Amino acid sequence: MTDTKSEAKVPGARPDENRRSRSQSGDLVTAEGRTEIADHVVAKISGMAAREVSGVYAMGGGAARAFGAVRDRLVSSGAGSDGGSAARGVAVEVGERQAAVDIDLVVDYGVSIPDLAAAVRRNVIGSVERMTGLEVTEVNISIDDIHLPDEGEEPDGDEPPRVR
Repeated sequence: MTDTKSEAKVPGARPDENRRSRSQSGDLVTAEGRTEIADHVVAKISGMAAREVSGVYAMGGGAARAFGAVRDRLVSSGAGSDGGSAARGVAVEVGERQAAVDIDLVVDYGVSIPDLAAAVRRNVIGSVERMTGLEVTEVNISIDDIHLPDEGEEPDGDEPPRVR
């Protein structure tokens, strides 16, 4: 991604007239200092971008989804819920200028998996690069399961018992 425009991308920010292209200097490491982006920030951005693609039913493998559902219930009861489910099924490696993303997906039945994977890659790469300035070197996608139309929603434990 080579963005050589000198217009401000953040409201209220002044454009830098001497700014070089991202491929030469990197927006995160400059003469004025460096910006570090935590792995979990890139994971959340990637998770949200993947969920935006039609045909993605859920994120994470079976055990990760089950553990995440329990964790979300425990955390959501407190006031400081941080939306940890946004990064469920996403693992990232973040360097100074680059990031690599691994995503585990459950897809809807009938969706073309190669087309879905390509759309998820495009959306994740675009979102991460736009929001962080990091170059995304790869997005690896693992399809862990397929959601069939006759499968109901996963039981969430909030329903009353069927027998007493």
